[in-house]
This record gives sequence, structure tokens and C-alpha cells, in this order.
Amino acid sequence: MAASVGASHAGVVFAPSPRRMTADGARKVFDAAGPSVKHVGVFVSESADEVGEIASALALDAVQLHRDIDDRFVDALRRRFAGDIWIVVGVEGSQLEAGWPLAAAPLRANAIVLDTSVHGRTGGTGQPFDWESVSAGLVDRGLSIPLVVAGGLNPRNVGVAVTTLRPHVVDVSSGVESSPGIKDHDLMRAFAEAVHSASIV
Repeated sequence: MAASVGASHAGVVFAPSPRRMTADGARKVFDAAGPSVKHVGVFVSESADEVGEIASALALDAVQLHRDIDDRFVDALRRRFAGDIWIVVGVEGSQLEAGWPLAAAPLRANAIVLDTSVHGRTGGTGQPFDWESVSAGLVDRGLSIPLVVAGGLNPRNVGVAVTTLRPHVVDVSSGVESSPGIKDHDLMRAFAEAVHSASIV
């Protein structure tokens, strides 16, 4: 269904979550999605070697990393994985996380994922962040790296997120589900239509 509505990527979660999958389960998802979409793995606590091993076994196009990252981690992963590295930066309200991920990401990563952080927990919150304030902050920082936006997106609000932040990719999960881990095809279609409409305005 993701492929049929024009999704550019299909992602599988390997972290503890109602959506967590095994490598075999992920392979079935990616086989069903087909080659027209890029395949993404979402990781939290795995080591660089573990991420690289899974990414290679599944021929992932990108890995999304929800964890503290340093140069050694990136270098170790690069030795195992030739695809794109997406580093998640948490946003609490309108405040971007400081430190290495944001400052060094343009040199070491292929994209930054902005995701809502609530009390130190980033990802899986189902809540949006302050897109307007963050957009101004990104302009002030002169950040030049592909942007992925996640956090509380759904068919009703994704158009505003797209027109405000102009991301390269929008990342949705719970916003197109009928229950945790169960995607709703009508919501997926509505989400895709909203993204398309906002992208051509």
C-alpha cells in the first residue's frame, strides 16, 4: 500500500516497540513493498556492528538512528554499511537538541530526522513539535543537509508541516494506524494526498 500511494521509503522498526520486527519479518515487508521504494531500518540501542550486520543482510538503503552518536560509531558503521545514515535530533517544544548530532551531522550523516522529544524520550511520542519556531532556527543555523520530519504527523496536519519546513521526507507511523502497529489504508491514502497537495502548492 505504501508503494501504491507513492511513498519514497518504507521503514521497519528494530527497536522495542509495538511495531518491532525481526529480520525475517522485515524481509517480508520489504519484499512486498518492492524495489520502487527505498528500505529503511530504525534502530535505537544497537551497536554499530549490529546495525551494520542487519543493514547488510537486508540490503537497507538507509538506517535511522535514535541514539547518542559519536564519530567512532559513525566510522564503525561506515565500514559495514554503504547506505545513508539518518541521525535523529530530538525537538522538545521548539528547542533543538544541542551538541554533536546537529553541529556535525552535515559532515557525517546523509540526513537529519527531526522528531519530537518528550521528557528526554525521542520517537514514538505521537506528538508534533513547534514547526514554525524550528524552521526559523534552522534558517538561523544555516543548516544544509536533507531534512526528514517525524513526530505526530497525520493526514490533517502533514500539509502544514511540509509547507513550513519543506522537508525532503516526512516520516509517519501512528498517524496512519487504526491501532498500534496496524496501518489503516484509508489513512495512508489521505496522508499521501495531503503530502502531494502541499508539495505542489
